Amino acid sequence: MTPGTPEVRVPRLVGLMAVDARETAEARGVLVAAPDRPDFHRTVVDYVVRQFPQPGAEVPRGAVVTVWFDLGDAEGGAGVREPRPPRPPSGGMRRELDRPGDPFEVLR
Repeated sequence: MTPGTPEVRVPRLVGLMAVDARETAEARGVLVAAPDRPDFHRTVVDYVVRQFPQPGAEVPRGAVVTVWFDLGDAEGGAGVREPRPPRPPSGGMRRELDRPGDPFEVLR
């Protein structure tokens, strides 16, 4: 689309870092808002996980594209990353190995 057209296509912002999303949106003629980041203008390395309107939608030049950086509680996410009981049984490789001896022992 040419810069003078009243309608522009929404770029794909999902997967971009905040700074790249702002630059891409500006280059395409749309504005970006992030309701989950009040300090969005200073956000740099967070990744966009959702956007509205969807990429490819035609909107008036200067329209606002809303982006989110957090999936929230209802949509999952990475979850807890610490080990939880029950732990695997002990043994495994330790049970299979012999006790270390003299590495220079002469075998007869």
